[in-house]
Amino acid sequence: MSSTQFRETEQCTIDNARNYYNSEDADNFYYTIWGGEDIHIGLYNSPDDSIYNASRETVKQMASLLPEIQSSTRILDLGAGYGGSARYLAKTYGCSVVALNLSEVENERNRVMNRKYNLEHLIEVIDGSFEDIPFPNDSFDVVWSQDAMLHSCAREKVVTEANRVLTSGGHFVFTDPMREDECPQDVLQPILDRIHLDDLGSPGFYMDTAVNSGMSLIEVQDHTEQIAHHYGKVLSETEKREDELQGLVSEEYITKMKTGLEHWINGGRNGHLTWKIFLFQN
Repeated sequence: MSSTQFRETEQCTIDNARNYYNSEDADNFYYTIWGGEDIHIGLYNSPDDSIYNASRETVKQMASLLPEIQSSTRILDLGAGYGGSARYLAKTYGCSVVALNLSEVENERNRVMNRKYNLEHLIEVIDGSFEDIPFPNDSFDVVWSQDAMLHSCAREKVVTEANRVLTSGGHFVFTDPMREDECPQDVLQPILDRIHLDDLGSPGFYMDTAVNSGMSLIEVQDHTEQIAHHYGKVLSETEKREDELQGLVSEEYITKMKTGLEHWINGGRNGHLTWKIFLFQN
């Protein structure tokens, strides 16, 4: 593929993700089912944990891996969604957070909630993509991302960009749904078709890419068991609250979403997918 073709593919992928998350169906679905704060996999301490609480546990766990976060700490959240993680970090530690996200619809909800909780002075919401981070070198002490990089066809570029904007000694902490390193490509095709991509990242890919960009692996935590449980929880909530979704989300979208969730559940149960928390240092 030529450089021009790659740029066209990259832009197409960005546009697909932006258009999807800007759509009324997707926005209303995620905002309603996930609880309006987060759109990422949760850490479930109990089968009865809500999606909202489990999602917040992921944020707390990731924050606990970092050196002490202080009011002077500068954090960049890549693919920030509705900004729940940014609000938790800003409220808990008094630090400044930049929430970079390509969906203008999600970003506006983010800004509204930041004003509601009087956190707009600590959180800056920016419309943009993480393939081309609009900040100079050495701008942040922490780069943070949750289940967002899977939507990029240029994940190596995203990791390199994250390293570029980190200060010396800064940390990159992230999660992403991934294929297992030895996973046969064809078994994930239904998932790839759903998110309009050719492949998912893998643990080996992220470790090699981060190290090659100049970072060192500090810690990796395996929480693969959460994949099937989380998407199973989302599926059960969707089925239980279909009446509530009527008028907010189209029947076609709900039908496709339930089928897509089944694919994620099966991938987790069959050992084809994995989910980890990575911590790297510049």
